[in-house]
Amino acid sequence: MARAIWTGSITFGLVSIPVGLFTATDDHTIHFHQFQRGTSDRIRNQRVNERTGEEVDYGDVVKGAEVGDGEYVVVEQEELDQIAPGRSRTLDITDFVDLADIDPVYYQRTYWLAPTGDEYRKPYALLREAMTRGGKAAIGTFVMRGKEYLAAVRADGDVLALHTLHFADEVRDASDLENVPTRRTKPGEKELKMATQLIESMSGPWKPEQYRDTYRDRVEQLIEDKKQGREIVTESEPPEPTEMNALLEALQRSVEEARGKKSGGGRSGGGKSSGKSGGGKSSSGSRRKAS
Repeated sequence: MARAIWTGSITFGLVSIPVGLFTATDDHTIHFHQFQRGTSDRIRNQRVNERTGEEVDYGDVVKGAEVGDGEYVVVEQEELDQIAPGRSRTLDITDFVDLADIDPVYYQRTYWLAPTGDEYRKPYALLREAMTRGGKAAIGTFVMRGKEYLAAVRADGDVLALHTLHFADEVRDASDLENVPTRRTKPGEKELKMATQLIESMSGPWKPEQYRDTYRDRVEQLIEDKKQGREIVTESEPPEPTEMNALLEALQRSVEEARGKKSGGGRSGGGKSSGKSGGGKSSSGSRRKAS
């Protein structure tokens, strides 16, 4: 059974609903250990005093904030705990906004919310249905693991989903980017018409299950090939950038290919791994036992 990573209450107005917070996603990234090249010796991170070169015990490590000119202010954990953004167990809803108004750039991580007892199912369902009917998301803040989070709560079928959000000052201004054409930069009418046709021919319903992490598949295949001592096959290089004088032709061919894929049995999405590894060509199926 799933275990809540945070428990508290959603509060809006004078209504309070005890809930548990559960992770909604899993990390399937392949993690590697580090070794010294040519040996089976593991490399491990240590806390080392840069002046003496000696390892420092975790209990003797304190935090320091730079205040300028190489000067630091040392801050103890107890001092941080005293001024932490509250120790309350509430998700305080301050506003309801149109869900469509939240720019996706603000989304951080997704969690599920569930009532902590049968007696709280009715108010939980009431909040869920009211937000569904109005197309609204609840905006509020809560504290988890010593950090305050801005959050958006929305209805997702039978459950409430919570998205932690970036604060406004954490989102970079896109106007600082270079080489971005302004809205006044008008593309050619022929190219625009062809690009629109390409988008339409590649359009379809959102089916997340048809996509998979093919790079992870290649990494797993690379590990298996090296374990078995098989040759590692190099993947093809990415395509060259499309030149402006070839843009219209590239769009035309893309439309034809997209229409051919649809008529030939639908879209393939992420596709399956080709069985080829993502590493460089090698015949050394080297294995090592960690010391």
